[in-house]
Amino acid sequence: MSTVTESPSLAPALRTLYFVRFGFAIVWATLLFVTGSEIGLVSGTLLVLYPLFDVAAIVIDSRTSRGKASLALYANIAVSLAAAAGLAFAVSSGIPAVLRVWGAWAVVSGVAQLAVALVRRGMGGQWPMILSGGISTLAGTSFVLQAGAEGATLSNLAGYAAIGGVFFLVSALRLRR
Repeated sequence: MSTVTESPSLAPALRTLYFVRFGFAIVWATLLFVTGSEIGLVSGTLLVLYPLFDVAAIVIDSRTSRGKASLALYANIAVSLAAAAGLAFAVSSGIPAVLRVWGAWAVVSGVAQLAVALVRRGMGGQWPMILSGGISTLAGTSFVLQAGAEGATLSNLAGYAAIGGVFFLVSALRLRR
């Protein structure tokens, strides 16, 4: 895969977007950790909100890229919309159903994030995104497996989001000017 050089204005825009994504992930993870012992109105709303926020962030990313966005960004938008819809139904079926939907989403969106980061690696600051995409695929698989285990909880989703947020922070700090 060849390295694509993005426009000079993309790095500052991505930096800002990555800082926002970091902040959202940390606040979201904290709220889910506090409310996620069971699925209620707040935790259920948070579960659906996260992939919708992801859609908004990816749309901003693709518009900022000014047509240079890869097919992976558009695929990630579709997958995240499907995840939000799936989670809206899964919250009424219990934690195992949520973990299955979230896990499938984490696997597919992780692959998409990995693909975008590999294309953008010439910008610098993409190794955290490459690692995050790879970890997301592994974490997604573990969520699906946890769904079948006794005492499945949502707390691992909060940890997953917090770690993902840290990867966005590190990437924002490492993007080339």
